[in-house]
Amino acid sequence: MYDGDQLFELLGTDEYTYVDDRAADRGTGVTNLAFIKATLRRRKRFWVTFAVVGMLLGLGLAVKSHPTYQASTTLLLTPQAAPGEASGAPILNEQSIAESRAVAGQALAKLGLPESVSSFQATYTVTAPTDRVLVITVSAPSPSEAVSRANALATAFLQFRTNLVNAAQNLVGRTFQQQIQQAQQSVGSINAKITQVQAEPQSAARDAELKSLNDQLAQATGALSTIQQANSQNMAATQSTTYSVVHDSKVIDPGAALPPHSRLKKLIEYALFGLIGGLAFGMGIVIIGALISDRLRQRDDVARALGAPVKLSVRIAQRGRRGRGGHAVSESTNIRRVAAYLDTAVPSSPRGPANLAVVPVDDVRVPAACLVSLAVSCAQRGLRVVVADLCDGAPAARLLGAGDPGVQRVNAQGTDLTVIVPGPDDVVPVGPLQPSTGRVRAAEPVVAAGASADLLLTLAALDPSVGGEHLAGWAHSAVAVVTAGESTAARVHAVGEMIRLAGMSVISGVLVGADKTDESLGVLSTPEDDGSAAAGDRWRSNGEASFVTADETPGRRPSEG
Repeated sequence: MYDGDQLFELLGTDEYTYVDDRAADRGTGVTNLAFIKATLRRRKRFWVTFAVVGMLLGLGLAVKSHPTYQASTTLLLTPQAAPGEASGAPILNEQSIAESRAVAGQALAKLGLPESVSSFQATYTVTAPTDRVLVITVSAPSPSEAVSRANALATAFLQFRTNLVNAAQNLVGRTFQQQIQQAQQSVGSINAKITQVQAEPQSAARDAELKSLNDQLAQATGALSTIQQANSQNMAATQSTTYSVVHDSKVIDPGAALPPHSRLKKLIEYALFGLIGGLAFGMGIVIIGALISDRLRQRDDVARALGAPVKLSVRIAQRGRRGRGGHAVSESTNIRRVAAYLDTAVPSSPRGPANLAVVPVDDVRVPAACLVSLAVSCAQRGLRVVVADLCDGAPAARLLGAGDPGVQRVNAQGTDLTVIVPGPDDVVPVGPLQPSTGRVRAAEPVVAAGASADLLLTLAALDPSVGGEHLAGWAHSAVAVVTAGESTAARVHAVGEMIRLAGMSVISGVLVGADKTDESLGVLSTPEDDGSAAAGDRWRSNGEASFVTADETPGRRPSEG
C-alpha cells in the first residue's frame, strides 16, 4: 500500500535556481570567480571535512611533540665598517657572520655534540634589534642545554670575529712591509750604482750620470719615506680600530633560559596551522576537480548536449529518510513541481491512451518519485493510470509497493493504479503501443492494461549498448531528467539521440540539482523543433478524464479557457 508521505525528499527546497547572487556577467565558463564560488559552496562538506581533519592532526602533533626550551644571549658590538658602506650594513654583516657555518662549527666543537653543522644551525636564530646589538636565541631539549649552546655560540662568534679582525690587520701590515722592502731595495740599488760611477775617471759623461743617479736616489728615498710614514699611520689606526672592535665588543647579557611557551598557545598555533593547511588542501582538490571535470551543470550546457531546451530546473537540499525500496522518501514541493510540469508535458494521442516517457539520464530516484507523484495525482482525478517501470530495480514500482515483475493492480492513497514491471530476462520490453504489424508483440496483459488506460506513464533509463527503439512502444514523446554534475555531455547527447532514433520527440529536459549561481536560460542557441507542438492538441486531465486543445508552448500549464 503506497503511503502518501513516502515521496522522495531528495528535492528539499522550494526555490527556483534562477534566483542567485552571482554577478551579472554572461560568462558560463570555468574561468570566472562565480564558478569557483559555486563549486566551493556545493562541495562545502568536503573541504570543511579536510579543514577539521587538518586541525585535529595539528592538535595531535602538538600533543605528541616534545617540548622545546630556549635561551638567549645578548652581545654589544662595535661593528667594523668599510669605507663607503651604507648605514646599518655593518651590523648586518655581523649578523651574517654569527649565522655562518664557521661560527656554528666552532661552537659545535666546543660543545662536543654529535650532530651536523646544518642541523645545529637550525636550532638558533640571530637578530639585530639595533646597529650595535646582536641577540642569539637557541632552542634545545632542556633549559641547561639551551643556555650552554647560547654561551658557546657567543664565545665562538667573538673569537671568530677577533681572528677575522687580526687576520685583516696582519694582511695590511704585510702588504706595507713588502712595499717598504721593495723601496729599500730600490734605494740600495741606486746607491751601489753611484759608488760604481764615482770610481770612474772624471769626465763630462761621468758627471752627467752621477747627477741622474742622485736624482733617482732622491726620488726613491722620498718614496721609501712616504711608504714608511703611511705604514706607521696605518699601524696606529689599525691598532686603534682593532682594539675598539675587539675589546669594545662583549657579552652584556650571558645566556639565560627563556620562559617556556604556553601549552595552550602551542595547541592553538598547531590547530590553526593544521586548519589552514587542511582548508587549503581541501579547497584545492575541489577547485582542481571542478576545473578538469567534464560533467554538465549549467542549463545551457545540458540543453546543447540534449538538443532540447531545459524548461525546468530544481535544486536538491538534503537527503531524506529511507523508505520502501531503500530510497529516501518524503513530501517535497519540488517533487510536486516536477510532477506538475510533467502533467503539462503529456501530449494528447489521436488513438490509445495519452502517454509520456520520463527518461532519467543518470540518477533514477528523483524521476521515479516525480512520476509516481504525477500518477497518483492523475488517479485521484479519476483517470485510469498505468505506470510502466522499465528501469533496473523498478524504483517507481517499488514506491507504489509493486516491485515484482508482471502487471499488477495497486492501491495508492485510496486510488487504484496499474503497474507494469518487465521480467529480469526481458532486456528490450515491448510496449502496448507497438504496432500490431510488428514482428514482436507485447504480452497480452500488457496490451490489455494499455488499452484500458487513460494515461500511460513510463520510466525508462536508456543504455547506449542496447538502444532505445523499444521506447516507442511505450510512449510517443519523452522528457529527459538530468542530474547536475552526474553526466558528461556525451552521455546526455547519447540519450537525446536514442530518443530521436526511436522516432520520438524530446519535449524538453528537466535539470535536477542545479546550482544557485546558474544564470543560463537552458534554451538552444538556434530555434529548433524540440518535438513539442506550439499549437495543437495538448493533454489535460480533470475529474472526467477529458482531452482538451490548447496552444501553449511546452513547459507551460495550459490556460483554463
